Amino acid sequence: MAKLEVRTLGKTGLQVGVVGLGCWQLGADWGDVSEADAMATLHAAADAGVTLFDTADVYGDGRSERFVGRLLAERPGEGLVAATKCGRRVPQEVANYSPRALREWAERSRENLGLATIPLTQLHCPPDGVYESDEIFGTLDDMVSEGILGAYGVSIETVAQGLRAIKRPGVATLQVIFNAFRLKPLERLLPACAEANVGVLARVPLASGLLSGKYDEATQFPSNDHRNYNRHGEAFDVGETFSGVPYEVGLRAARRLQKAVPAGWTLAEVALRWCIDAPGVTAVIPGARNASQARANAAVGSRPALPEAVAAEIRATYADEVARYVEDRW
Repeated sequence: MAKLEVRTLGKTGLQVGVVGLGCWQLGADWGDVSEADAMATLHAAADAGVTLFDTADVYGDGRSERFVGRLLAERPGEGLVAATKCGRRVPQEVANYSPRALREWAERSRENLGLATIPLTQLHCPPDGVYESDEIFGTLDDMVSEGILGAYGVSIETVAQGLRAIKRPGVATLQVIFNAFRLKPLERLLPACAEANVGVLARVPLASGLLSGKYDEATQFPSNDHRNYNRHGEAFDVGETFSGVPYEVGLRAARRLQKAVPAGWTLAEVALRWCIDAPGVTAVIPGARNASQARANAAVGSRPALPEAVAAEIRATYADEVARYVEDRW
């Protein structure tokens, strides 16, 4: 088995494989995933060389964190890194991001993960006013000094939020939706992160599965899957579902990209490798619902960079098919 390329995750100093595992789907909102399947997926990823596991306290109300905690307990000494997120347990008002709340969220995550120090906590797509709060970021700095957190970062919705976040010297990482349907971070955000030594985790790299090439107009998603109930942003930011691209538009764009896939690759592999190849990206964090998906995703981390012709077609498809729907919103 080829070994994943390893990169330094920004100011954290942590060494992580270029393919991590996003663990939202192991908690909730992607249809039912059993405990057995969740643990099999996590172990398959670790077996394939994945070292970064990204979760959040709200994924299944701690269910995903507890699964990741079990993985860490069952595989000590392997250099596995748990990254979690906080802030979505409360109504999204700045006043709810109090020092007391930040500490309570961290304590709960430490318990779920079974860790004394959380390697990386990220503010979970907070409201705009949070970025201006010295109290919030000062509290996070204190929690790093106290050993509660190893480091902290921010998961963002918009490029503008990201550019504001990295002005805070304690922000070690940024997590952003970045994929073949969301190219805007390439222009300013990724270069700014590289300049500031801020690690970048590319989330939603397959646009909620649209870039797997496996869906069509007849595909049905379960009622408890956000790809069913959040098509128009009914539950949270619509950009988290299919990257904010109307489903039919995404299908058309994915079919166009399918024609540019080189021999020996799948569309999903191309989509993941394109994110990894982007200057400034540390790691990509696709989700997986089973062991085979986890292994397939991880394998992309040891594949060569894409031919420039493929990258050019991704840029052209974005410009022709997708940009009008997302460029001005995120």
